Amino acid sequence: MRPEDALRCALDAGIHCLRIPTPFAVGRVNCYLIEDDPLTLIDTGPNSGKALDELQHQLGDHGYSIDDLELIVVSHQHIDHLGLVEIIVEHSGAEVAAIDVAVHRLGAFAEESELEDRFAADLMIRHGLPQNLVQALRSVSASYRGWGSSAKVTRPLRDGQTLELRDRKLEVFHRPGHSPSDTIFWQEDQRILLAADHLIKHISSNPLISRPLDGSTKRTQALVTYIDSLKKTREMPAEVVFSGHGDPITDHVTLIDQRFASTERRKRKIHRLISDRPQTGYDLARELWGNVAVTQAYLCISEVLGHVDILINDGLIREVPEGEQVIFEALDPPPGK
Repeated sequence: MRPEDALRCALDAGIHCLRIPTPFAVGRVNCYLIEDDPLTLIDTGPNSGKALDELQHQLGDHGYSIDDLELIVVSHQHIDHLGLVEIIVEHSGAEVAAIDVAVHRLGAFAEESELEDRFAADLMIRHGLPQNLVQALRSVSASYRGWGSSAKVTRPLRDGQTLELRDRKLEVFHRPGHSPSDTIFWQEDQRILLAADHLIKHISSNPLISRPLDGSTKRTQALVTYIDSLKKTREMPAEVVFSGHGDPITDHVTLIDQRFASTERRKRKIHRLISDRPQTGYDLARELWGNVAVTQAYLCISEVLGHVDILINDGLIREVPEGEQVIFEALDPPPGK
């Protein structure tokens, strides 16, 4: 299916893509207006006057305003997807739906953002970043909070539940990895998958290491979790996947296989680097990305640690404490590796 045919398929199904500006490098975020009862919007864009103006304008192109919205569905916890929720609810009185495990995280935005920043700072220091750089990155992260907002969930969704509108049924699937709360929505009769940032055509969805939704401080294996989620999505008979950024995907199986191949290549490269000499996560990030590992340190550290987790699980490397930090060193591979 060609991208233009995919968009026509969505229009025929009463789904409209609203491309809302963000201040972030990823560019515009795709929000989806579903003309049904209730009138539904999946994701909102960030909390900014420009985003609100664009949302109002694009809703107007379809004959609606934010006052008409009756249900807001939040796909996951990232601020470019939920920043306007509070404002929309104030205007419309809309219900807010999201996966049940994320209800507290979404509703306590300020408190949870601070805890998330502390979690990230501790992780970066543990994996080799200098203290002064971590402090600078915390200041940048705090400045981003204005683009987000709390989202008080009034309609919790369960994994495997069906979200029933008047003219369609959307199956709800929790697919953590890119974030702990990633949720996708499957309209089986049209073979349409609304996937948000779970799968994006032009860029890989970084499995960002996040503070667990249960409030624990134990680091989860974000990339390992994401691969497991992608394997499930790969088996779905989707004809078109609508993402949180960029163009529709019309061959998700090939794209997911490409992502798996890319992960395998990076895993082998990181293993070679560690085999040359023991290194911290930050050492590895700088070898792979140079100065980008400074300006986007947490993204890079998350990427490195995701692949390190796979190598540890495969018995190829191990984590060794070294004071307040840890380093990674290679092990002799077992037979058959």
